[in-house]
Amino acid sequence: MTPVFITGGTGYMGRRLIKKLVTQGYSITALVRPGSERKLPQGAKAVVANPFDASQFQAYIPKGAVFVQLLGVAHPSPRKKEQFRRIDLASVKASANAAAAAHVSHFIYVSVARMETRVMQDFQKVRKEGENDLLSKGFPCTFIRPWYVLGPGHWWPLLLLPFYGIARLIPAWRQKAKALSLVTINQMIQTLVHTIDSAPQHLRLIEVSEIKRCK
Repeated sequence: MTPVFITGGTGYMGRRLIKKLVTQGYSITALVRPGSERKLPQGAKAVVANPFDASQFQAYIPKGAVFVQLLGVAHPSPRKKEQFRRIDLASVKASANAAAAAHVSHFIYVSVARMETRVMQDFQKVRKEGENDLLSKGFPCTFIRPWYVLGPGHWWPLLLLPFYGIARLIPAWRQKAKALSLVTINQMIQTLVHTIDSAPQHLRLIEVSEIKRCK
């Protein structure tokens, strides 16, 4: 099996993904900050380094690995504009440089839905910049673009379901409601596993509708 290198492995999505991949026999290496090693699920090898400095971790990426970028600001909101640039964008740029130096076979980036919104436009702009930086490196990329991922500690958007139902009935709002609909953490993990299992393409875009088909 192709080895997998993960950033954000101690987070909401990362821990669940690592557990799933370990049960399937994958060799997992995870980049963690000092002091976070114990938060990694069993079966993953920790690389303790600064995620914003490619030179500190690029040598630990297995050659030909699948690189999965999950690191980012927890609970994104409009008030975190500066954090998006300082954490999300800085980390994906460092990861792109490290992945290029390690000659990865496939880079998987959890981005965000591209349907334009006023509320989260700063977050969307940063993720778009991250995608563009990755494309400039020339290796095969998959961009997974959810809007909001439901799961433990992330249930509040369920309050918006009546709005989504109404929006789908109004022709002018229907497309946007579908593009920005909610997905579950299980759907995201299944999408990630399937993408890791699949042969890489030069560029693959996985939008909300495709994520929702994963069970």
